[in-house]
Amino acid sequence: MIRAAVVADARAIADIHVRCWQHAYRGLLPADHLDALSSEQRAGRWRALLGSGAPTWVYTRDGAIAGFVSAGPARGEPEGVGEVYAIYLEPAMIGLGLGRALMTHAVGQLRASGFEQAILWVLESNALGRRFYEAAGWRADGAAKDERIGAAEVREVRYRTSLSGDGGAATSRSG
Repeated sequence: MIRAAVVADARAIADIHVRCWQHAYRGLLPADHLDALSSEQRAGRWRALLGSGAPTWVYTRDGAIAGFVSAGPARGEPEGVGEVYAIYLEPAMIGLGLGRALMTHAVGQLRASGFEQAILWVLESNALGRRFYEAAGWRADGAAKDERIGAAEVREVRYRTSLSGDGGAATSRSG
Protein backbone atom coordinates (compact mmCIF):
# COMPACT_ATOMS: atom_id res chain seq x y z
CA MET A 1 0.00 0.00 0.00
CA ILE A 2 1.26 3.49 -0.84
CA ARG A 3 0.39 6.34 1.50
CA ALA A 4 1.61 9.84 2.26
CA ALA A 5 4.58 9.90 4.61
CA VAL A 6 4.19 11.55 8.00
CA VAL A 7 6.80 12.90 10.44
CA ALA A 8 6.57 9.67 12.48
CA ASP A 9 7.96 7.82 9.41
CA ALA A 10 11.22 9.82 9.44
CA ARG A 11 13.34 7.18 11.21
CA ALA A 12 12.12 4.31 9.02
CA ILE A 13 12.72 6.39 5.88
CA ALA A 14 16.19 7.34 7.13
CA ASP A 15 17.06 3.71 7.87
CA ILE A 16 16.04 2.68 4.34
CA HIS A 17 17.86 5.67 2.86
CA VAL A 18 21.14 4.71 4.57
CA ARG A 19 20.83 0.96 3.82
CA CYS A 20 20.06 1.71 0.17
CA TRP A 21 23.01 4.05 -0.23
CA GLN A 22 25.28 1.46 1.37
CA HIS A 23 23.91 -1.23 -0.93
CA ALA A 24 23.41 0.60 -4.24
CA TYR A 25 26.47 2.85 -4.17
CA ARG A 26 29.05 0.34 -2.88
CA GLY A 27 31.86 0.52 -5.42
CA LEU A 28 30.52 3.82 -6.81
CA LEU A 29 31.28 6.00 -3.78
CA PRO A 30 34.12 5.69 -1.22
CA ALA A 31 33.49 2.88 1.28
CA ASP A 32 34.47 5.07 4.24
CA HIS A 33 31.80 7.61 3.26
CA LEU A 34 29.12 4.91 2.96
CA ASP A 35 30.16 3.25 6.22
CA ALA A 36 29.94 6.57 8.06
CA LEU A 37 26.34 7.32 7.01
CA SER A 38 24.09 7.85 10.02
CA SER A 39 20.42 6.95 10.19
CA GLU A 40 20.03 9.30 13.15
CA GLN A 41 21.44 12.21 11.17
CA ARG A 42 19.25 11.41 8.16
CA ALA A 43 16.22 10.99 10.44
CA GLY A 44 16.65 14.57 11.63
CA ARG A 45 16.67 15.81 8.05
CA TRP A 46 13.65 13.67 7.18
CA ARG A 47 11.74 14.94 10.22
CA ALA A 48 12.37 18.51 9.05
CA LEU A 49 11.43 17.74 5.45
CA LEU A 50 8.26 15.86 6.34
CA GLY A 51 7.35 18.52 8.92
CA SER A 52 7.57 21.16 6.18
CA GLY A 53 5.19 19.18 3.97
CA ALA A 54 7.75 17.78 1.50
CA PRO A 55 5.74 15.55 -0.87
CA THR A 56 6.86 12.04 0.09
CA TRP A 57 5.09 8.68 -0.08
CA VAL A 58 5.93 5.35 1.50
CA TYR A 59 5.20 1.81 0.37
CA THR A 60 4.13 -0.32 3.33
CA ARG A 61 4.24 -4.07 3.19
CA ASP A 62 3.23 -6.30 6.07
CA GLY A 63 2.90 -3.22 8.27
CA ALA A 64 6.46 -1.97 7.68
CA ILE A 65 7.82 0.70 5.37
CA ALA A 66 9.57 -1.03 2.48
CA GLY A 67 10.45 2.01 0.38
CA PHE A 68 9.76 5.65 -0.31
CA VAL A 69 9.65 8.26 -3.04
CA SER A 70 9.80 12.04 -2.82
CA ALA A 71 8.79 14.36 -5.67
CA GLY A 72 7.70 17.93 -6.25
CA PRO A 73 8.64 21.08 -8.17
CA ALA A 74 11.94 20.74 -10.02
CA ARG A 75 14.88 22.60 -8.57
CA GLY A 76 16.33 25.11 -11.02
CA GLU A 77 13.85 24.35 -13.77
CA PRO A 78 11.05 26.38 -15.34
CA GLU A 79 7.48 26.20 -14.06
CA GLY A 80 5.71 23.09 -15.35
CA VAL A 81 8.62 20.75 -14.59
CA GLY A 82 8.45 18.39 -11.62
CA GLU A 83 11.23 16.33 -10.12
CA VAL A 84 11.58 12.94 -8.48
CA TYR A 85 14.03 13.83 -5.71
CA ALA A 86 14.57 10.34 -4.28
CA ILE A 87 13.28 6.81 -4.66
CA TYR A 88 14.66 4.00 -2.53
CA LEU A 89 13.61 0.47 -1.53
CA GLU A 90 14.81 -1.92 1.10
CA PRO A 91 17.49 -3.89 -0.78
CA ALA A 92 15.64 -7.17 -0.13
CA MET A 93 12.54 -5.72 -1.87
CA ILE A 94 14.26 -4.89 -5.16
CA GLY A 95 12.75 -6.76 -8.09
CA LEU A 96 9.28 -7.23 -6.57
CA GLY A 97 7.58 -4.34 -8.40
CA LEU A 98 7.48 -1.97 -5.43
CA GLY A 99 9.83 0.50 -7.12
CA ARG A 100 7.61 0.55 -10.21
CA ALA A 101 4.58 1.17 -8.02
CA LEU A 102 6.28 4.02 -6.16
CA MET A 103 7.51 5.61 -9.41
CA THR A 104 4.08 5.33 -11.01
CA HIS A 105 2.53 6.93 -7.93
CA ALA A 106 5.02 9.82 -7.89
CA VAL A 107 4.57 10.46 -11.61
CA GLY A 108 0.79 10.44 -11.14
CA GLN A 109 1.08 12.93 -8.27
CA LEU A 110 3.29 15.21 -10.37
CA ARG A 111 0.83 15.02 -13.27
CA ALA A 112 -2.12 15.72 -10.96
CA SER A 113 -0.24 18.77 -9.66
CA GLY A 114 -0.14 20.17 -13.20
CA PHE A 115 3.45 19.40 -14.16
CA GLU A 116 3.96 18.70 -17.87
CA GLN A 117 7.42 17.11 -17.60
CA ALA A 118 9.50 15.56 -14.88
CA ILE A 119 13.21 15.18 -14.30
CA LEU A 120 15.45 13.24 -11.97
CA TRP A 121 19.20 13.06 -11.41
CA VAL A 122 21.14 9.79 -11.17
CA LEU A 123 24.81 8.93 -10.80
CA GLU A 124 26.20 8.35 -14.28
CA SER A 125 27.90 5.19 -12.98
CA ASN A 126 24.67 3.79 -11.45
CA ALA A 127 23.84 1.29 -14.20
CA LEU A 128 21.13 -0.47 -12.17
CA GLY A 129 19.31 2.78 -11.40
CA ARG A 130 19.59 3.98 -14.97
CA ARG A 131 18.12 0.71 -16.29
CA PHE A 132 15.22 1.07 -13.85
CA TYR A 133 14.45 4.61 -15.05
CA GLU A 134 14.81 3.68 -18.72
CA ALA A 135 12.46 0.70 -18.28
CA ALA A 136 9.92 3.17 -16.84
CA GLY A 137 10.18 5.37 -19.94
CA TRP A 138 12.64 8.01 -18.69
CA ARG A 139 15.44 9.11 -21.03
CA ALA A 140 18.75 10.89 -20.44
CA ASP A 141 18.36 14.39 -21.88
CA GLY A 142 22.05 15.25 -22.24
CA ALA A 143 22.40 17.40 -19.11
CA ALA A 144 25.06 16.45 -16.57
CA LYS A 145 26.65 17.98 -13.49
CA ASP A 146 29.59 17.18 -11.29
CA GLU A 147 28.94 16.82 -7.57
CA ARG A 148 31.06 16.14 -4.53
CA ILE A 149 29.80 13.36 -2.28
CA GLY A 150 32.16 12.93 0.62
CA ALA A 151 35.66 12.86 -0.86
CA ALA A 152 34.43 11.69 -4.27
CA GLU A 153 33.78 13.73 -7.39
CA VAL A 154 30.88 12.13 -9.21
CA ARG A 155 28.94 12.94 -12.34
CA GLU A 156 25.16 12.95 -12.32
CA VAL A 157 23.06 12.79 -15.46
CA ARG A 158 19.56 14.15 -15.84
CA TYR A 159 16.67 12.00 -17.00
CA ARG A 160 13.39 13.42 -18.26
CA THR A 161 9.91 12.18 -19.10
CA SER A 162 6.71 13.72 -20.41
CA LEU A 163 3.73 13.76 -18.07
CA SER A 164 1.20 14.54 -20.77
CA GLY A 165 -0.49 12.13 -23.15
CA ASP A 166 0.93 8.64 -23.35
CA GLY A 167 4.55 9.61 -22.74
CA GLY A 168 7.09 7.54 -20.90
CA ALA A 169 6.80 6.96 -17.19
CA ALA A 170 3.38 8.57 -17.17
CA THR A 171 1.93 5.33 -18.42
CA SER A 172 4.18 2.70 -16.87
CA ARG A 173 2.21 0.06 -14.99
CA SER A 174 2.53 -0.51 -11.30
CA GLY A 175 3.36 -4.01 -10.21
